[in-house]
Amino acid sequence: MIARRNVVVPAVIATFLTAWFYSGNLIKGLAAIFGASLTAAGELFSIFLIIAIITALLGGLRAMGAERRMVRPFRALMRNGRMAFLTIAAATYFISLFFWPTPAVPLIGALLLPAAIRAGLPAMSGAAVMAIAGQGMALSSDYVIQVAPGLSAKAAGTDTGSVADRAMMLSLIVGIVALVFVYFRGRRGFGTVSDENELRWRSESTEVPLEMQLGSAGDRGFSKGVVTARAARAATAGGSGSGGSGSAGGDASGAGTTVLAPPGEGDGDDAVGEGHVRRSQVFAVLVPLAFAVLVGYMLLGKFTGVVPEVESNDSTGLVGGVAMLLLFATVFARDGAHGLTSAAGHVVDGLVFAFKAMGVVIPIAGFFFLGNADFISQITGTQESKPPSLLFDLVQSVDHYIPANGFILGFAILIIGMITGLEGSGFAGLPLTGSLSGALGPAAHTDPATLAAVGQMGSVWTGGGTLIAWSSLLAVAGVARVPVQELVRHLFVPVLVGLAAATALSTLLF
Repeated sequence: MIARRNVVVPAVIATFLTAWFYSGNLIKGLAAIFGASLTAAGELFSIFLIIAIITALLGGLRAMGAERRMVRPFRALMRNGRMAFLTIAAATYFISLFFWPTPAVPLIGALLLPAAIRAGLPAMSGAAVMAIAGQGMALSSDYVIQVAPGLSAKAAGTDTGSVADRAMMLSLIVGIVALVFVYFRGRRGFGTVSDENELRWRSESTEVPLEMQLGSAGDRGFSKGVVTARAARAATAGGSGSGGSGSAGGDASGAGTTVLAPPGEGDGDDAVGEGHVRRSQVFAVLVPLAFAVLVGYMLLGKFTGVVPEVESNDSTGLVGGVAMLLLFATVFARDGAHGLTSAAGHVVDGLVFAFKAMGVVIPIAGFFFLGNADFISQITGTQESKPPSLLFDLVQSVDHYIPANGFILGFAILIIGMITGLEGSGFAGLPLTGSLSGALGPAAHTDPATLAAVGQMGSVWTGGGTLIAWSSLLAVAGVARVPVQELVRHLFVPVLVGLAAATALSTLLF
């Protein structure tokens, strides 16, 4: 991971060797390669399904042109550089929280960023805000879709809701600290409203290919940098156009070996006529409103007795169910009877995207599941009354070296999370940080859910796209037309200070 190499092959080889030596049978060791991935797939399929449904819904909204209308009201708020800064942050966070930064980056870049630059916001500040609010705050908490908290909680052996709540609080701390740093660093560059600002930005934009800014992608052993750069340039090309084209993703991100454009890409306004425009406007309001009401309902149940509390295991299903019904409503409103076919097509496209974006997690998670007593017998095909917990046993063997101090342990898990994110995957390291949190937390008298959330912050903020240039941060740099290495330098100190503050406060808050 430190060498920025993909970890699938080492994980599979380690699975084979561990299962072989544990069972004493070469055949069982070979079968465990498949068994570990199959077990992980079964445990994590709910995560893949929710990604697929949300992506399918986005495809339906894009076909109707509603996704672009969702952000248009924000443009009226950008009367100066300060308001543009806040508006870009709010819009990116809002869209990314419900749909991930995958669609948010090209959408904000195409529709809002030019207006923000016209209002006096420097391009570098705009790019930094988009990265912090989207790839950072929204993705690291993943509070609505709950893919990241689900991975962390499953590995830590704790409740998804607990990890999600802590991750939300910590992500806000990191994000607010980082945004404050970026604001005060760039405020002297804020200008006044002028068309010349936008014209200058377009004329002075870097034309250096993003691959050249990063060096050879082949040196990293896979083509992620090149694919991401191409997606970023496509998003940049769409920056002054209709807005739907050139979507670059991969924030979950980052869990895939490539950064992918979501399926169902279209011009977004192929529907013609007043009725189609009206329906597009209705769904541009209805979809975010439905999700906002859903989140409000869950919060009311959690903190008040006004409505029944939604169990953490049901929250993802509730989001998925609402999203599926909204998808059906969207396609039938646009396509009529043909919606029976187009709805199925959007669902298939969503499943394809989910496995391309997250499929690499399966063999990695399978290796760490092998260290869990609940899964080792199933994976290796052995029968024992008390199967061992290899990872926990490993930790216990060095227990006397581990400081029983939650503060020190929190920073250790944060650093481990950041190391796992160095290969450009925001989510691939979560099985490791979650497993370590579950193993180390009790010895340090610290809640494993808190440590898992801290590790999630380190992994996603690093690999999800704020601290390394070979992640989906390329897409942000592309739409903002700034050098990606300069953007990394601009974000480095603010994000590190935010992560340190959140980790230090985590032991006090929880």
